[in-house]
Amino acid sequence: MTALLRVGDPGAEVPVLLRDGRTFDLRPLTADVDAAFLAADGLRRAREADLPHIDVSGQRVGPPIARPGAVVCIGQNYAAHAAESGSPPPDRPIVFFKHPNTVVGPTDPILLPPGSESLDWEVELGVVIGTAAHRVAEEDALSHVAGYVVGNDVSERTWQRAESGGQWSKGKISPTFCPLGPMLVPADEVDPTALRIWSRVNDEPRQDSTTGDMVFSVATLIADVSRYVRLDPGDLLLTGTPEGVAMSGRYPYLRDGDVVEAGIDGLGAHRSPVVRERG
Repeated sequence: MTALLRVGDPGAEVPVLLRDGRTFDLRPLTADVDAAFLAADGLRRAREADLPHIDVSGQRVGPPIARPGAVVCIGQNYAAHAAESGSPPPDRPIVFFKHPNTVVGPTDPILLPPGSESLDWEVELGVVIGTAAHRVAEEDALSHVAGYVVGNDVSERTWQRAESGGQWSKGKISPTFCPLGPMLVPADEVDPTALRIWSRVNDEPRQDSTTGDMVFSVATLIADVSRYVRLDPGDLLLTGTPEGVAMSGRYPYLRDGDVVEAGIDGLGAHRSPVVRERG
């Protein structure tokens, strides 16, 4: 297996290739895992390059892609989650956006904003775009994917439902509301239609499903979204969450001191502490 990581302090991450359990320094090829690197066939070049070994043990793991130009999200893309939200499955993909500064690493804190009383988790399959996709056909859509990641579409439900005027974004865009990682796995090593996807809070199970339960597949989503917006290299598409969130009424919302785990088999997992925002 190969994958890309970024390790080090926030804003100073070093790009790393993970290959067969060993880690290699990507800086001879690129300063970062960013749009320019992905657009220039960076994943293939990284696999083929003779890179120096690098020891990253004990270091913070950052998000596996540098700040994306866009974070495009899909709502209610699992029928059971739509039902627990009080809605039927959508006839067309529901699209909203998160701010790029929501993206943080897989062990970074999720900040609980002042006044928040309904902070929720949403584990999601993230799709990283490798080549520009604009009005693409569904049968060609997956050729524009660089790789896949684990995402968490953290949501403040009161802000999303009662204060957003029907468009959701106020509840989705606070800083740290998109833990991502730990690694970017190349598209040709992943079947996005058959991945176990799960979450836990304080080591207690919450979500446990498969991407096979999506209402709209990754290919369908890329084709649909690209009708309206050009997806550029390095952009992130979050594909929706399965049932088992706090908004269902079955679980309490997140509080200061909670720990949220979110994972997808083969792509890794997050372990994010919830910390009340200060000042």
